[in-house]
Amino acid sequence: MRAVIQRVKQASVEVGGQQVGAIGQGLLVLLGVGREDTDAEVVWMADKLPELRLFEDAEGKMNCSARTLGLPLLVVSQFTLYGDAHRGRRPGFIAAAPPEEAEVRYQQVVARLREGGMQVETGVFRADMQVALVNDGPVTLWLDTALR
Repeated sequence: MRAVIQRVKQASVEVGGQQVGAIGQGLLVLLGVGREDTDAEVVWMADKLPELRLFEDAEGKMNCSARTLGLPLLVVSQFTLYGDAHRGRRPGFIAAAPPEEAEVRYQQVVARLREGGMQVETGVFRADMQVALVNDGPVTLWLDTALR
């Protein structure tokens, strides 16, 4: 499982001109599911995301997490995180999970985050989405469960 996490002042996602998810200050998570991902990757990712200390404390140090500050997450599926463009010019996506499997894993991450008390907004799986954000910092982090 791969995620690009951005600390944002605000973020939103639209499908067909209609806003389907939006947050103010919090984390935008672009989440890709790999062919080899299991329940263990779901648990690791969902437990890691709200605890990342990406927000500043009173002294200006990144010591606070979305959980400690009560901030929301906007989680958007993005299979292109598994794109491989090492050969040629068009990326291949063989490492990405098939859509049916990826959707289950994506929904499992969202459900676990919510069960853990996090406010979570989402996009629409497999939809053509327009994501808007104001990156705060900028602070952007990349996680890959294969590297844990």
